[in-house]
Amino acid sequence: MKNKLKQISDYEWELDSNVRPKMNVKAKIVGNKNVMNGIENAAVEQLTNVACLPGVMEPVIGLPDMHWGYGLPMGAVSAFDSNDGIISAGLCGFDINCGVNSIRTNITYDELKPKINELISELFKKIPCGVGAKGKLKLTYGQLDSVLTDGVNWAIENGYGVKADSDHMEENGCMKGGNPDNVSELAKKRGLQQLGTLGAGNHFLEIQRISDIYDVTTAKKWGIDNKDQIMIMLHCGSRGLGHQVASDYLKIQEKSTEKYNIWLPDRQLACAPVNSKEGQDYFSAMKCAVNYSFTNRLVMTQWVRETFEKVFNKDWESMGMNTVYGLCHNVVKLEEHKIDGKKRKVFVHRKGSTRSFPDDPVLIAGTMGTSSYILKGTEVSLEKTFGSTVHGAGRAMSRSAAIKKFWGEKVKEDLAKKGIVAQSTHPKVLSEEAPQAYKNVDDVIESVHGIGISKKVVKLLPIGVCKG
Repeated sequence: MKNKLKQISDYEWELDSNVRPKMNVKAKIVGNKNVMNGIENAAVEQLTNVACLPGVMEPVIGLPDMHWGYGLPMGAVSAFDSNDGIISAGLCGFDINCGVNSIRTNITYDELKPKINELISELFKKIPCGVGAKGKLKLTYGQLDSVLTDGVNWAIENGYGVKADSDHMEENGCMKGGNPDNVSELAKKRGLQQLGTLGAGNHFLEIQRISDIYDVTTAKKWGIDNKDQIMIMLHCGSRGLGHQVASDYLKIQEKSTEKYNIWLPDRQLACAPVNSKEGQDYFSAMKCAVNYSFTNRLVMTQWVRETFEKVFNKDWESMGMNTVYGLCHNVVKLEEHKIDGKKRKVFVHRKGSTRSFPDDPVLIAGTMGTSSYILKGTEVSLEKTFGSTVHGAGRAMSRSAAIKKFWGEKVKEDLAKKGIVAQSTHPKVLSEEAPQAYKNVDDVIESVHGIGISKKVVKLLPIGVCKG
């Protein structure tokens, strides 16, 4: 399938809808030549599978961080008509709203460097990490329902964060319309003790310094003034609750594809008509998981601030520890986009993808051994990618392959040689997240910047990282 791609610009590659039977629309991949050389044929084929679904809008999009995944590649975007389309738990992803918070500080690298070991050690104690980690918060079911409905408003009312945090978040940290009645008892049980936990896998808490500023005006508007300014990036999701919501509704939607006679090229693309009960119940439950995730990150953001207060003996306000932005990956949104010259409402599925609306911050996580970026969204993304861009570097190697190839202690030693302090619950975590297991983030960024769907503002380098 990959050999049927046609290059239509320096950063765009297209598959016509006639490259295989039953495709309703074209598929498109964004990437420079280096990116395209590394993309798997199986991932390209998955894009064409999605192009066969009912009510799909043109095009189905693969982004430069794209790699093979469950049903649809990670790093992909698909949009469906709000009347005749479908909604799919699989096209959203298991870790619903696996997103990023970026927090600025007015601390310089020279000020922080002597304290980095102490800081990472204290953060590792303060922020619960690891598979199945339980948090310090013990919610009642009533409190959990408030989180699922109200998102970060619950956190702020309970002393975790401030109103200015929600002002600088996608959806202001709360998707309206979440109904806890559509979240299973098992999902709630898993969520009761995990609020305020980092989790495992590619989730991380990273201390960074600004190495390059490309857009001085935009950076200054976001409180980023100088090279060597210290920043914090927090990447995690909805934990066991979100995973269970996805698992529950995949089973429901497997039955609904039969009920509504929806032909699927791959069973992993189970879905439901957007206006069916199965479709709308999922949409509501997904919003609950989105709200849980926003709240999870803000609770930890406040604990990060408290840790900085302890280490630097200053209050967090005087250190300027304000939220730059907080955003989603793995989400379904009902949005209005211009398609064929007309405004239409569509259900945009962003799986391993980030919203990139004009002038909004776009937070792109690299690897713990390479750079991350903050970009800004553009009008071009509305025209080309349903207002979407990449979410990170994207894996180039499976976790199991990385564990076989890299030794965790050696990864830690190599990071230390670069001046990066890493702490994890187990050496295997560092093995599976070794920088070499990911694509070249600079190629990924060059691709989205080059095509114009998000533009570079600043580059950040890691100096300390906590992994689950």
